[in-house]
Amino acid sequence: MSYKIVWLPFLALIITQIIKIIIDAKHNKFSWKDFNSYGGMPSAHSAMVTALVFEMGQLTGFYSPYTAISAVFAFLMIRDAVGIRFKLGKHAKILNMLIQDLPDYKEDKYPYLEERLGHTYLQAGVGMIVGVLTSLIF
Repeated sequence: MSYKIVWLPFLALIITQIIKIIIDAKHNKFSWKDFNSYGGMPSAHSAMVTALVFEMGQLTGFYSPYTAISAVFAFLMIRDAVGIRFKLGKHAKILNMLIQDLPDYKEDKYPYLEERLGHTYLQAGVGMIVGVLTSLIF
């Protein structure tokens, strides 16, 4: 069994996080903490699981049960990123706006909620492309 199944998805994740930092830096939003953050372009979750599926397909065959299991796992991960986590980010944004409307003495009681949690379909799609390309190149 090849160790590429293990390290290649992590390589795809690192590549997408580096791309994310470069994009943020171009928009003057550079922060090293974003290397380990959720959300943004491209989706590291999508890249990681897509690289896993594609590598599994190359090593065991695209019709193998292992590839099918990894494809189901990828579907769940990507669906979660563009579904519930995207909506959680919208909720956090609204809650942050409501907290800002409170009087100052009450506003300090509530923490700032992270708004960048999920992905758009475009961000997930680009992440999937990065995952396939990472698998093909390496």
